[in-house]
Amino acid sequence: MHLLIIIIALLALAYFLNQAMQKNKATQDGKPLPAAGRDTAHQSQLDRAASALAVAFISEGKLFYRAAHGETRQLHSPYVQEMLDKMEKHRERHAWKQGTSFGVSASGAWRQFDGEGAQINATAMQFDEQGRILYFLQDAGMGGLFSYELETGTEKRILHRQNLALTDMHLDQGSGKLLASSMNKTGIANLVMLNREGEEFRELTGGDTLDTSPCWIPDAEKQILYQSTGIARNQSGVTLAYGNASIQMLDIKNGAVTPVLDDPQYDFLHPRVCPQGNLHFIRRPYEVPRYDTSNALLDTLFFPFRLLRAVFHYLNFFSMMYSRKPLTSASGPALNADLKEIILKGKRIDAEKALKKEAMVNGVPSLVPASWQLVSRNRQGNETVLATNVAAYDMRADGSIVYSNGRGVFLLGSGRQSGLILKSELIADVISQ
Repeated sequence: MHLLIIIIALLALAYFLNQAMQKNKATQDGKPLPAAGRDTAHQSQLDRAASALAVAFISEGKLFYRAAHGETRQLHSPYVQEMLDKMEKHRERHAWKQGTSFGVSASGAWRQFDGEGAQINATAMQFDEQGRILYFLQDAGMGGLFSYELETGTEKRILHRQNLALTDMHLDQGSGKLLASSMNKTGIANLVMLNREGEEFRELTGGDTLDTSPCWIPDAEKQILYQSTGIARNQSGVTLAYGNASIQMLDIKNGAVTPVLDDPQYDFLHPRVCPQGNLHFIRRPYEVPRYDTSNALLDTLFFPFRLLRAVFHYLNFFSMMYSRKPLTSASGPALNADLKEIILKGKRIDAEKALKKEAMVNGVPSLVPASWQLVSRNRQGNETVLATNVAAYDMRADGSIVYSNGRGVFLLGSGRQSGLILKSELIADVISQ
C-alpha cells in the first residue's frame, strides 16, 4: 500500500514538473516584442491607407470580401447553393428513415439525413489582374476552381474534379500560371501548376511530404519557393508525427530542390519574396511530438472509464437495432466537435484560452501566440521581425503587407505599427486586392 502511494506521488510530481517546464518554455518562446513608440501622425496616415484597401478572407470555410471603404460581406456561391438544394431534396427523400432501425449507424447513433454533416468549404483564394476572385471549393468528394465577378456576382466554374483538393493558391498575374498544393487522401500534399483556365494541370513535386504554400519568385520565372514538412509513419503506413516545416526552392525546369531555411527548432511557413528580393515568412517554435509523463498518467487513470464507455456503446448499438430505444435519453443528433478548438496552419489552437491570454493587436485579441512572428530576411541573411501574433499574411505588388492575428486584418506599417482594416472571427487566410 505504501509503495502504491509513493508511485502515485512520484507520478503526480513528474506531471507538475513537466507542466511547469512547458509553461516556462512557452513563456520564453512567446515573449512579445517591446512596444514601439506610436507616431500619431503616422498612425493616422496608416489607418486611412488601411481603410482604402480591399481584402478577402476565409473564415470557417466561408469566403468574405470587404471593398475599399466598404462593409464586410460574405460571397455566396451559386454552386454551393445548388449543392444545398440537392441536399435538401436528399433529406426529403430519406426523411421516412428518421427514427427507424434504418436510421441506425454501426456506431449505434442515428444517421443524419438533413445534410448538416456535409460541408462545402472554401480552401484557397486569389485576386486576378481584372479584380475577380479565384477560389477553390470542396466537399467530401468533389473539388472545384471558380472565378467570381465582384460587381455582378457572376460565378464561373473553371475546373471541377472528383477527389480534387487544392489549397494555398498563388497566381502569377503576368503569365496566368497558378501554383497550388494538392492534398491526397493518403495524407500527403504535392505542388501543382495550372493556368487560370484550369488547363495544363501539372504536378511539380512528389514524395511522402506535405508540400504547401508555394509562391512565385519575382524575376525568376522557373523557380518557386514552398513550405515542406516530412511525415513519420510506422510499418503499416499510419502517420505518427510531422517534422518541422522548412522552406525549399524548386527549379521547375529541371526539378532540382534546394534547401533555403531549415532549423529543427522552428517551423518556417508561408514564404513570400518582396520586390526588393527579401524573403518573408512566418516563424514559430516547432513542437516536438512526444508522449510525456502527463499523458501516461492520464491514460492510466482513465483506462477503466474508457473501457466501460466502449462496452456501453457496444450494447447501445444492439438496443437501437432491436428495440429502437437507446440506453440513454441523450438520443438527439451527434454533437459537433468542440468549437473552442480550431486548426490554424496545422496547429490545434484553444481559441477560448488564446483570446484571454495572448496579446492584442490594435485592440483586437489574438488567436495565435506572440511566438508566431512575421520575419523579413535579406540577401545577406540578416533577419528582422516585422510583427508578432501573425496567423496569416499577404504581400501586395508594392511590397506592403496585410496580415491577420486570427481575429482582425491589419495593414503593416513601419516601426511595428499597424492599421486596422477589419475585425472578424476565426480568420484562416487573407489576401489583398
